[in-house]
Amino acid sequence: MTAINSIATGANNTSATGQNDHISALKFITCGSVDDGKSTLIGRLLVDSKAVLQDHLAGVQRQGETDLALLTDGLSAEREQGITIDVAYRYFATEERKFIIGDAPGHEQYTRNMVTAASSADAAVVLVDATKLDWKNPGLALLPQTRRHSLLAHLLRVHSLVFAVNKLDAVEDPALAWKHIQGALQAFAQAAGITVRAMVPVSALKGWNVVDAHAGWCGYDGPTLLQVLEELPNTPADTALAPAFPVQWVEKFSSSSDTSQGRRVFWGRVAAGSFAPGTAVQIFPSGQLATVAQVLDHARRPKDVPAGTSAGIILDREVDVSRGDWILAAPTPAAAPADDDFGDTPAATPAWPASRELRTTVAWMDDEPLVAGRVYWALHGHRWVKAKVKAVVHKLNINTLAEEAATQLDPNAIGHVDLLLQEAIPAAAFSQARVLGSLILVDTASHKTAGAVLVN
Repeated sequence: MTAINSIATGANNTSATGQNDHISALKFITCGSVDDGKSTLIGRLLVDSKAVLQDHLAGVQRQGETDLALLTDGLSAEREQGITIDVAYRYFATEERKFIIGDAPGHEQYTRNMVTAASSADAAVVLVDATKLDWKNPGLALLPQTRRHSLLAHLLRVHSLVFAVNKLDAVEDPALAWKHIQGALQAFAQAAGITVRAMVPVSALKGWNVVDAHAGWCGYDGPTLLQVLEELPNTPADTALAPAFPVQWVEKFSSSSDTSQGRRVFWGRVAAGSFAPGTAVQIFPSGQLATVAQVLDHARRPKDVPAGTSAGIILDREVDVSRGDWILAAPTPAAAPADDDFGDTPAATPAWPASRELRTTVAWMDDEPLVAGRVYWALHGHRWVKAKVKAVVHKLNINTLAEEAATQLDPNAIGHVDLLLQEAIPAAAFSQARVLGSLILVDTASHKTAGAVLVN
């Protein structure tokens, strides 16, 4: 529990240092199995942090009691069935920090919605329902969705993972249940290579250890869940890498009489590195070289722009750039051998090498299984290319974490897949660069998003 203690001792005057602004807002999701209490937990966070107006609170009364889950389950189908179907976002703030919460559905058939929410989250709170587990058994087995959502959050590089063990107030011996469940979660995380920021025993219904501490309960005296969330870091941008920029929109102002630089602005969000005037770049796929003449921030002010920030880039000359192209760091020239005056000049080394063959990890979300030979549209940045499934190498058994031989990936399965692209793209390992290492697969007929792809 050293992670929890370090978070507790690190709690200090965040607001005093000016951190309570939109830059430091923490975007986190709640996930886990069905009916683990995710919507209720978010409702408790909103109510106890005084983020819900009285008229809104009065609208979620059922038989004289407040149904906290209704604060996030806004769809009529969700209220009728008592389940979460789509991701609902809610916003609240404390004196220390601002938060954006995504309530992800727990049903296996809505795993695609959870993946969508996790792809842009800074943290994930995985709820574990103590009443559904054999808590008297030290070697208890976790629910499949607890494992699946934890693995997906890890695969999607969600920076912080927190386990909240819920409904311990409903078991006979909360302390024993907390001990055994905590041990099972630690064993699972260690086997899966998942770093866990904290584990907290909570009662979302009663509010224990959510916003207000319930001292000594379950033998736990660490920080509350809200205190943990207030101290979690935001996902660091890939600023230390070579610059990379996917062009989303081309703005033309050809009426300008200034011919000292290009007369178009290329807008998008910096994927890696940082762009500043004077940066040498290469356009992908054309290979044309240019130099950045000006960089604009989202308010059109000249400013150096790092990864994770929207920007407009103006080049020093007119080059052919369209939506879907990439503006990448210029290749590094290779030095010619000193003792060879007649040899060919060695080829320059590209900052982001392009490839047509990718070894990937796929979270499959379509109702139709993924099989070798199928062709899909692949979206990388803002560039669409055709992708053919060369082979399904294996699938991941979420219960044993073993890699099993497979010829197809069924809906909501995770596995390793080899892809062959119609055109090369500047892809990188997802563990190295989050944006360059991710794609989505789209069915060519139905146009449904079929899979989330992470480049290995």
